[in-house]
Amino acid sequence: MVVTRMVRAGGIVKLAAIIFTFVLAAYLAFELLEVKMDFKLGNVIVKSLPMHRDDRVTPVRHKCGLSKACPDRHFAFKMASGAASVVGPKICLEDKLIMSGVKNNVGRGINIVLVNGKTGEVNKTDSFDMWGGDVAPLIQFLKAIPEGTITMMASFDDPSTKLNGEARKLIADLGSSSINNLGFRDNWIFVGGKGIKTKSPFEQHIKNSADTNKYEGWPEVLEMEGCVPQRTN
Repeated sequence: MVVTRMVRAGGIVKLAAIIFTFVLAAYLAFELLEVKMDFKLGNVIVKSLPMHRDDRVTPVRHKCGLSKACPDRHFAFKMASGAASVVGPKICLEDKLIMSGVKNNVGRGINIVLVNGKTGEVNKTDSFDMWGGDVAPLIQFLKAIPEGTITMMASFDDPSTKLNGEARKLIADLGSSSINNLGFRDNWIFVGGKGIKTKSPFEQHIKNSADTNKYEGWPEVLEMEGCVPQRTN
């Protein structure tokens, strides 16, 4: 009888020890898990806090959104041709949007900006319909451009149907290499100048071709950016 009681007492002690060990292990595991959770939560909070103002890196923005800044005594420009017959061309100069569909000052045909080569001041903007219009006003406009004027041109819809040899020569004299090949619904952008002695490096031209057109009946939009040297004399 005494032995039986001793055995029972020993079993109870062992059971109590097992329960105590299990509870202790669970408690330690919970404590460890809680520490890890607190650590991770702390990391999340730290990562989500805004950086100190002095640590922020502000991207450098150049005039007209150019990929890099222009040198001194140069005018920054960025331009795009029209998109089919829907979206008009855009011409930006020295961080100012000069012509665009948003400004409602572009038209079908050839869009032109005249800029003072010394000051960078915009002297005049105009557009000439080369599909349903007359080439005579364009010729008169081109002949009246003062010496030393920077000329910026962008196509929209059709820039060439009404062009004749005289108009093409006047634009070629401004430094264009592609004007004589400009055809129906071609896309074209160009920056030249009155009195330029060489062909301009600022020109892009893409032909209207059913095999390569991005839009139905029209080629893809052309974009160009650059730095035009300021005229010094």
